[in-house]
Amino acid sequence: MQKVSFELNGEFVELNQLLKLVGLCDSGGAGKMMVASGDVKVDGKQELRKTAKIRAGQQVTVGDIRISVDPV
Repeated sequence: MQKVSFELNGEFVELNQLLKLVGLCDSGGAGKMMVASGDVKVDGKQELRKTAKIRAGQQVTVGDIRISVDPV
């Protein structure tokens, strides 16, 4: 499993924007489509809310890629 670390310098980041910022998709709209497809998990549970607030300490999984959201 590939691990990606994302440094969060605010209270939260929207899920579709996180996918864009780490390079898994080209735009926020493409991120929304990824979430809608059901392939995205947050802390091990399927997440279908495209703009779910992701906070420091959470982990997002897409396929075999795990994104760790860390505080700055």
